[in-house]
Amino acid sequence: MTLSILVVDDDPRLRPRLVKALIRRGFAARGAADGAEALALAAEAPPDRIVLDLRLPDASGLDLIEQLRAAAPQAAIVILTGYGSIATTVDAMRRGAVNFLPKPADADEILAAFAGPQPVEAEHTPSLARAEWEHIQRVMADCDGSVSEAARRLGLHRRTLQRKLYKDPPRD
Repeated sequence: MTLSILVVDDDPRLRPRLVKALIRRGFAARGAADGAEALALAAEAPPDRIVLDLRLPDASGLDLIEQLRAAAPQAAIVILTGYGSIATTVDAMRRGAVNFLPKPADADEILAAFAGPQPVEAEHTPSLARAEWEHIQRVMADCDGSVSEAARRLGLHRRTLQRKLYKDPPRD
């Protein structure tokens, strides 16, 4: 039996890439761009696993946890976000998520997260390139995807920011 995974993320670049990566790994994966679509897909065919973005255009991922668990009670939920905090992580776990991952995360990291929280490496520090990439993603989200506005806030030329956004996220 093939496990089904529902990827709920409003990022039009991340969602299809992640769905394709999960399909290549043998899962039946589908994507939803917002909370309403996610709830409709979960009601239509309850998934075994759910990858849920914390910030969606029409709902909070935290609020959706309970609604998705009602539609798919057996589903394990992993929260994926660029806006993590300890308080949000604790809240997500209390509401029923099995793990909480910072963006960007690849398909293998997400699949490993379904096993539950892993011990954190105390000595792990992200590379400067990774920290820069994460900061750019946060600013882009704050600017609702506007490259021009994000470039202005970051003090970069718009074309320089576009080149940075085109690249894949750096590995630690």
